[in-house]
Amino acid sequence: MTSGDDQAYSDAGHTRTRLPETDPYGGAPRRTGRSSSRSLVTVVGVVVLLIAAIAFANRGDNSSADGSTAKGSHPQTSATAPTGTHPVRTKTGTIPSGFAHTEQGAQSAAANYAVALGSAEMFNTERRHEIVDTVYAPDVAAARQSAMDSAYSSQEFLSNIGLTNDGTPPKGQMFVSRVIPAGTKVVSAKQDEITVEVWYTSLFGLSGDASKNPVTESWYTATYVLKWADNDWKISSDQQKDGPVPVGRDQKASTADDMTKAVEEYGGFTYAR
Repeated sequence: MTSGDDQAYSDAGHTRTRLPETDPYGGAPRRTGRSSSRSLVTVVGVVVLLIAAIAFANRGDNSSADGSTAKGSHPQTSATAPTGTHPVRTKTGTIPSGFAHTEQGAQSAAANYAVALGSAEMFNTERRHEIVDTVYAPDVAAARQSAMDSAYSSQEFLSNIGLTNDGTPPKGQMFVSRVIPAGTKVVSAKQDEITVEVWYTSLFGLSGDASKNPVTESWYTATYVLKWADNDWKISSDQQKDGPVPVGRDQKASTADDMTKAVEEYGGFTYAR
């Protein structure tokens, strides 16, 4: 029982024990019940003010009830700043779909399509056909399908990256091909056609003790011309260039086993602006 608890009882019918004002073991002076109450009120007041300040700071860009925002009330967001809009909740196969008919929706589509087109699934014929049919506009999908089939079935290409003729990794190794978008930018926009650039980093290679093509990191920028078709954004043309490439840190490369575990255990994301 604390000294504060002692004072909660009335004097009648109880024996009160007066505790020493100082701690016999050398601690801080013992406070009386009234001081404790006053301190508690002060602490609670500070906590309430802190919570209110945090809530105010976290309002961010929230607009007023009429949907308008006070001019000059917050700095303008940069081109790659997230908007907080929820990702789409529908998919075609494993690929997000049903993007909004807006510039933001086009950027979301471009980022997610870059992930799909840069995945290891592109080396599987059936999955590649599904991906191409999903992300490309109907009037270009067939031509892109034919071109990609030729590229991905090239024995020279497969041999150069360490895969077997059927596009699978050698026994005991894992093939890694993953795209991680770092940002998107609208280059030009019309009502039903928007050009979007996706800056991304790519992990590519074979993870395994016997691998002669270890997983490496590269940086690229993909440009997608997106058209509104079938109530969604679809790629009508695309191209890719190197960079911008950041300066690499002096970090020790992970072991093949650690890399394999990371790829197996860490899933990807659905990207949205």
